Amino acid sequence: MAITTKKPKIKETVGALYYAFNTMTEDGEFDPEAYEDTNKSDVVKTITTTDNATTTTVRASGQDYETVNQSASVENEVEVIALDPEDLAKMRGDDIHENGLILSGAPGKRPFFAFGKVVKKLGGAVEYVWYPKCQLTENTDEAATSEEEFSEQTDTVTITAYAFDDAGNKSVRVNSEMTSFPEGLTEEKFFEAPILDDAGLTAATAPTA
Repeated sequence: MAITTKKPKIKETVGALYYAFNTMTEDGEFDPEAYEDTNKSDVVKTITTTDNATTTTVRASGQDYETVNQSASVENEVEVIALDPEDLAKMRGDDIHENGLILSGAPGKRPFFAFGKVVKKLGGAVEYVWYPKCQLTENTDEAATSEEEFSEQTDTVTITAYAFDDAGNKSVRVNSEMTSFPEGLTEEKFFEAPILDDAGLTAATAPTA
């Protein structure tokens, strides 16, 4: 048999951050068919993704019978140079008054939103990812005094992605290095609206009238 040598593209940079708030049901639950408009922000320094998974080995008759892999959630730790303050308050579930007052810290359910990220690779290859069902689970807010020379200050938000369908999927992604990458798909088309299934991707790649 022949040996095939493969040379995958290496990562060059992280791209923009995308998010779209979910319009939850009257019971305050996630609605996979109701999202607000997508927001784009070119503020990302780093994104660290952690899959909170467990592996359980089932033993029977003195031997390993089956290995079961389960993923509870996916955490994205996002370091940013800034975030829209109104959207951040909304992600935290703050009480935003019409007169500009923001009440924060009271118990309450934080809203769901879709989170999207872009990974750009050398040679023009890209990976686009949607996490359709997310909540903000942690955020840091630090400020330091100014020095003689400008010093960059960053904040970190932790966005946790949960299963958005009955199968337990937590993300939807495409990678231009794969032969199945949809022809004509662009970053703008992929992130125009959260994609949860094949139908969503087909709609994103459909020719515009």
